Amino acid sequence: MSTSNYVQKTQRKEDLNIRHVFIRELVLPALIGIHKHEKNGRQNIRINLDMAVPEPSTSIKDRLSDVVCYENVVEKIRAIINAGHINLVETLAENIAESILEDKRILEIKVRIEKLDIITDATSVGIEIIRKRLR
Repeated sequence: MSTSNYVQKTQRKEDLNIRHVFIRELVLPALIGIHKHEKNGRQNIRINLDMAVPEPSTSIKDRLSDVVCYENVVEKIRAIINAGHINLVETLAENIAESILEDKRILEIKVRIEKLDIITDATSVGIEIIRKRLR
């Protein structure tokens, strides 16, 4: 085992250099909501993600396998949304966080979901959650 690997594994999260991988303003049609009119058709939702990832102890070799691929993250989100109707934005946010945290490199994720066309006088309504990897 190399020393650099050992040092990284024993460091506390707050001692690591952190990179944030983010997805901003992803707007997707979703079957979501508890009201009758929400169950009959898709509505646009906006998703924002921020994922905290430790910086590697060695330099990145300019390979996709060295980093969290945001395209793969978006595909996971699309799969969750396309799996069927979801009643609550809270459920969707939890499902997204759980799925993304399957990547062991991600230490923390912030998920913000907004419904765009629900309240006439508001640009959006929604929630934001932060989930951390349990050690």
